[in-house]
Amino acid sequence: MAQLYFRYSAMNAGKSIELIKVAYNYEERGKNVLTMVPAIDDRYGLGVITSSIGIQREAMVIRENTNILELFMRENNKRDVDCVLIDEAQFLKKHHIEELVEIVDSFNVPVLTYGLKNDFKNELFEGSYYLLVYADKIEEIKTICWCGRKATMNARVIDGQMVKQGKQIEIGGMDKYVSLCRKHYNDGRLGPEIVVPDSGDTHEIFE
Repeated sequence: MAQLYFRYSAMNAGKSIELIKVAYNYEERGKNVLTMVPAIDDRYGLGVITSSIGIQREAMVIRENTNILELFMRENNKRDVDCVLIDEAQFLKKHHIEELVEIVDSFNVPVLTYGLKNDFKNELFEGSYYLLVYADKIEEIKTICWCGRKATMNARVIDGQMVKQGKQIEIGGMDKYVSLCRKHYNDGRLGPEIVVPDSGDTHEIFE
């Protein structure tokens, strides 16, 4: 039976390249894949999934009022869709997740979503919340903090400083966000401290 997957991680863990790899594997075997991405993430152009290493794939655009079930049914009538892949799924709305559930349950087509779980204030996105509620399988894609521990937090950085206030959604990549472990997120530590004594020597302090 088909299932709804939520594959989440902190920033810059390779979610997009994982999605592109899954799409390639399906298509290599002669299967049809429907890839989608929310319109709000237009860093590299509208309807483009781009990995941190520059690999891209075109995708259908999901707007706030898009009915994903209707979009799927229209495409499925043209050709049998074997898998649905969605990047940046944290930006989806509740009704989008319910529509994905209907695709899985009524059409027996697997849906794989990729996205963040928590925002820079360590609160759930709407899409992530309802994916945690509805997904059949929840899987973590791991990445690491600068200290080597597993990164689970997304720190927003402005002018070199970590901030914890502001609107939830502000599109950006490595220029605005850093993945941190819980300890260094709570400490506000974006990297190893550099101490310059009077002698002029430089020492790095690592925890």
